[in-house]
Amino acid sequence: MNLNPRAAYMDASVATASPARLLVMLYERLVLDVTRALEAQRSGDLQEAHRQLVHAQDIVLELRSSLRVEEWDGAPQLASIYDFLHLQLVRANIGKDADLTEACLALVTDLCATWREAAVASMNNVA
Repeated sequence: MNLNPRAAYMDASVATASPARLLVMLYERLVLDVTRALEAQRSGDLQEAHRQLVHAQDIVLELRSSLRVEEWDGAPQLASIYDFLHLQLVRANIGKDADLTEACLALVTDLCATWREAAVASMNNVA
């Protein structure tokens, strides 16, 4: 039994979310992780930056591994973006490179906005 109300709410939110909403939630967390990593790099907290970047890398790997490349024409290109993003996050972490982290943030912010729009559009098509 989880006694933390916030964690219980998050568990319930994830358990009841549609696949499109889950994808948006993952992207939102990815944006948050990269934002936190950039802030930590800029403030000199390299341990926190590392922690955030590793979590961001994990999310990208999850997105990549769950992508069904054979199911739509754009999937191979998206897979390439995920591969590129993962490599850039690793490089930003190893090099402690805030400029590279900032470039990753721009990419994940754009991806998040795109998937959010797609999720809203799919909900509107159902209604």
